[in-house]
Amino acid sequence: MYNKMVCSFFAAGLLLASGLSQADDTFVQQAKTAIEKATAPVTVWDGPTQGPALQPNKKIIFIASDMKNGGVLGVKQGLEEAAKAAGWSLDVLDGAGSVKDQLAALNQAIARKPDGIVIGGWNPNVAKIPLKKAVKEGIVLTAWHAVPQPGPVPAYNIFYNVTSDSNDVSRMAALYAVAKSNGTAKVLIFTDSLYQIALDKANAMKKIIEQCSGCQVLEFIDTPLADTANRMPGMTYSLLQKYGDKFEYSLAINDLYFDFMAPSLQTAGKGSGDKPPYNISAGDGSVTAYQRVRDGKGQVATVPEPLRLHGWQLLDEFNRAFSGKQPSGYVTPAHLVTKENIAADGGQNNEFDPGNGYRDHYKAIWGVK
Repeated sequence: MYNKMVCSFFAAGLLLASGLSQADDTFVQQAKTAIEKATAPVTVWDGPTQGPALQPNKKIIFIASDMKNGGVLGVKQGLEEAAKAAGWSLDVLDGAGSVKDQLAALNQAIARKPDGIVIGGWNPNVAKIPLKKAVKEGIVLTAWHAVPQPGPVPAYNIFYNVTSDSNDVSRMAALYAVAKSNGTAKVLIFTDSLYQIALDKANAMKKIIEQCSGCQVLEFIDTPLADTANRMPGMTYSLLQKYGDKFEYSLAINDLYFDFMAPSLQTAGKGSGDKPPYNISAGDGSVTAYQRVRDGKGQVATVPEPLRLHGWQLLDEFNRAFSGKQPSGYVTPAHLVTKENIAADGGQNNEFDPGNGYRDHYKAIWGVK
């Protein structure tokens, strides 16, 4: 397996295991060391270098949880690139942020009898019966962010769930708050319990903050991603009134929360330059997030996943399944983007697109130009 990246978080000293028993200044220093490694440029390909030749003329359907979600959109774009390179047919259906629409899209996809279906960022637990039907009809299932852990998901017959390790991504976001504050961060955490991966990420962030004896979780806020446009502006004003100067850091499982928090902060004269609150996202590295980080307005960091790379990996996992082979086992490591390193690794295009030549490596595996 090609999961060589045990993540800079663990390389920094097994913080979860050691932080509780060490002096807090040591924990803060370990956090700073982890952040230094996580912000380094990504120049070396650490994924698969071997695999089956390309299976021709396959038809796949990508079912998005919500096309308003920048992470889902980025993966879809990467998959489109890969499908074009492979000569495969790709259709995209939008789940529109609701279980009802996601199920409707899945049933529509099954009726089209594709070779494969991607569960694009939504919980397969809501679709056990139609997923069984898809498998019975010979449709291969892959996923992106369907469950928190990368790898095969036997419970739903998913050949491979492509994702960075969501816990490591979340820990890195929280460690940045610890490091930036020198161990004094007061934190609000935003999540959406509709998605298990979002809840797990938020809990992972909470654990890191709680390990820091000088830090504090002020509030754990569960509010739906699909309704951020309506909820976040008013909620932001309420939180500023409630916590005042204690509103120092926000940790969110997705950049989308800050899309609608940032304008309210700007109106209130907060969150710009070096003024708190400092907003940090544990994914996905959207275009608007990059713009905020670059401008120093409304967000100081994001832990973006290499979304286009994940799209290419989805096609590679499909090809392995169609060829009767095992999945690649590849898991991308956590990478932190701040104003200081935002120009690297595709940042000039407002995305995390690693400069490690992954497209050429995948095409070499498939035997295409």
